[in-house]
Amino acid sequence: MKVVVAKTAGFCFGVKKAIDETLQLAEGGKVFTFGPLIHNKVVAGQLSQKGIKIIEGFNNIKDETVVLRSHGVAPWVYKVLHGKNIRYKDCTCPFVKKIHNIVAGQFENGRKIIILGDKEHPEVIGINGYANNGAIIIGDISEINFINFDNNINYCLVSQTTFNMEKFELIVNLLKEAIIHLEIFNTICNATINSQVECDEISKNVDCMIILGDKNSSNTKKLLEISKKNCVNSFLIESIGDLELNNFSYNDKIGITAGASTPPGIIKEAINTMSELDNQELSFEDLLNQSMVTLHTSDIVKGTVIRISGGEVFVNLGYKSDGIISREELSDDPNYNAAEHYNVGDEIEVYVLRVNDGEGNVLLSRKKIESQKNLEKIAAAFENKEILKGKIVDAVKGGLMAIIGGVKVFVPSSQASNRYVEDLKTFLGKELNFNILEYEPAKRRIVAGRKELAQKEEDENKKRVFDALEVGKKYQGTVRRIVEFGAFVDLGGIDGLIHISELSWGRVKKVKDVLKEGDVVDVTIIDFDKEKSKISLSLKDIKEDPWNSIEEKYPIGGVIEGKVARMVPFGVFVELEEGVDGLVHISQISSKHVVKPEDELAIGQVIKVKVTDLDKETKRISLSKKDAEAPSLETSEEVPVEGAIEEAEEKLEIENVPTNEGLTEEALADVAAEEPATDTEA
Repeated sequence: MKVVVAKTAGFCFGVKKAIDETLQLAEGGKVFTFGPLIHNKVVAGQLSQKGIKIIEGFNNIKDETVVLRSHGVAPWVYKVLHGKNIRYKDCTCPFVKKIHNIVAGQFENGRKIIILGDKEHPEVIGINGYANNGAIIIGDISEINFINFDNNINYCLVSQTTFNMEKFELIVNLLKEAIIHLEIFNTICNATINSQVECDEISKNVDCMIILGDKNSSNTKKLLEISKKNCVNSFLIESIGDLELNNFSYNDKIGITAGASTPPGIIKEAINTMSELDNQELSFEDLLNQSMVTLHTSDIVKGTVIRISGGEVFVNLGYKSDGIISREELSDDPNYNAAEHYNVGDEIEVYVLRVNDGEGNVLLSRKKIESQKNLEKIAAAFENKEILKGKIVDAVKGGLMAIIGGVKVFVPSSQASNRYVEDLKTFLGKELNFNILEYEPAKRRIVAGRKELAQKEEDENKKRVFDALEVGKKYQGTVRRIVEFGAFVDLGGIDGLIHISELSWGRVKKVKDVLKEGDVVDVTIIDFDKEKSKISLSLKDIKEDPWNSIEEKYPIGGVIEGKVARMVPFGVFVELEEGVDGLVHISQISSKHVVKPEDELAIGQVIKVKVTDLDKETKRISLSKKDAEAPSLETSEEVPVEGAIEEAEEKLEIENVPTNEGLTEEALADVAAEEPATDTEA
C-alpha cells in the first residue's frame, strides 16, 4: 500500500490566523464569535471548551469581545458594532477583504455585481452586502440560462475564495458571450487554487482518495467534487476513524488531502493509520496474490472477453479477479450495444479505473482507450480548423452534449445554431457538423460549436431554394411563426411570408383565426427577391377567385342583396359575397340629400342595391341603393354612379392622400378610415 499526501492539505492562512487570535483573546476575557469560526467539529469543540461562544446577533453584549470570522461580514455589521460601542476583533481573511474593496468600488462606479459562489455561504452573503444586497449570484453553470443580462449595463464579476477553478473558467467563458461590458476579477484564493490543482492531480493516479474535513465546509465539498471526477472511490470523512479500512487491499495506492478547515492533528492521525497498515506483515493470501498479475489504477493492459451480459463486458486479465467494463465505460452513446461490437474470445486493450470496487471486481474502461485516440483527432481538427461530424446526445443547462469521434464535448446554447432556439431538446439524436472552438485536455475542456457552419448551411440552402422558385408555382411548407401582419412559412430551410391579406379571398381579422404554428399548408409564390431573401406567398387558390365570373354573377343593371360592411365619409362598402365588395357612393344611398352614411344605414344591415358599373380588371363595382329602391327616379342632378369612385379619389387627392388608378374599393376604404371617425364608427 502506498500513501500520497497533498502538500497543501489543511488549514489555510486566513483560518489559522482567525483561530490563533481568538484563542489569544480568550485568555484575557470573554469572547464571542459572530457565527461559527470554522466548519470543523473537532476545532469547534476545542473553542467551546475555552469558553468561546457563537452568537448570531448583538443583543446583551456588554464586556465581551466579538470576533468577526475569516469569511467576512457585510457593512451593516460594522455599523451595528460601532453604534452599540461593542469591542470587536476583525479576523476577515485578507483575500476576502480584497473582494470587499473591489465590489464596493465597482458598485459605487455604477457596475452591476456578479458573484460566483454559494448564495447561502456567509462569505458570499458578506460580499453581497457591499453591492447593497443586489448582486447576481451564480452557483452553477445551469443557472445562467435563467438570468436576463442587459447589454446597456456594465457588469463586474468576482468569486467566492473557495470556488471551483474549473467551474469559474467555464462560467466566465459563457458570460463573455452573453455580456458585452464585463470586467472580471479572479478572486479565488491562491491556497484554494493550489489545493484544488493538487487534489485533481493526485486523484488521477490513485485507487482511493481520502478527503479530510467537515461535511458542511464549502472548501472540503469542492475537493470531493474534483476528486470524484477522477477517482470513483473518493471519501469525505471528518477523521480517519470514520473510514472503513476493510475497503482497501494491499496493492492500493491511496491519496490524502484535507479542506482548509481541517487541523494538522487530524491529518497526522490519518497518515499514521495508513502507514501502519502499510507496514503490517503479509499473510499467506497476500503472498499468493503477489504471484498473480499486479494491477494499478491507470494501467493499460490487455485481456480476453469472457462474457457479455446486461450491456457490460467481462474480461479475463490474468488477475485474481475478472475485470468489468460497465455500460458507461464502453461509450458515451446512449444507444450503444456492446454485443454488436464485441465477441467472446476477443482480445482487447483496457484502462484500469479501479483495482477493487469494494466487491473484489476490477473496474475497466474501453472508452478511455478510444478517447485517447479520438482526442488526437480532435486536437488535429482544432489546429487545422477541420469540420467534424458529431451526434447530440443530451440537452443540459447552458447547452448540449455531443459525441464527436467518441468523445463527449460541450456545445454552448449560443453555438447550437445561428439563431435563437427556445427548446434545445429539438436537437437530440441529430447528427451535425461541428467546429472545435476550444481544446484544453489538461482542464478536460472541449467546446464545439456550429454557429458559423449553420449560417453557411443556411446560405447554401437559401441559394438552392431560390434557384428553384417560380412565381405562380405551388409549394408545401410548415407554418413556423405567427405575427400580427401574417404568417412565416418554412419552405425547407428558408421562410416566406403570407401577408394577412393573402390568407383568404374574404376579410381576415386575425391570422390565428386561419392558421396556427405547425400547420402544413400549400402556398403559391406571388413574388420573391433573391438579393433581399424575401418571398411573398399566398394561401388563396386562384381557381376560387370570386372575380373570375364576376360579370355573370353581377351584371350591370341587376338588383342584388348585400350587407353593409364598412362606412366611409363618401359612402358605404357593401359585401356581396366573401371577397367581393362594392361601393355605394353617398349620393346613391337615397333620393334625398344624405349628410352622413350612418344617418341612413348601419353596419351589418342587409340592403338591396343595383349594379351600375363593374370593372373586372381593377376589381371595382359601383352600386346604387337609390336606384334599386326607385329605379324610375332620375339621377341626373346627382353625381353619376360610374363617377362615384372617381369623385372619392379626387376628394382624397385634394386632401393630399396618395391614390393610384388601380386602387380598389377596399384600399380606398383603408385610406378613408384614417379620417376622423364618425359617431357611428367610434
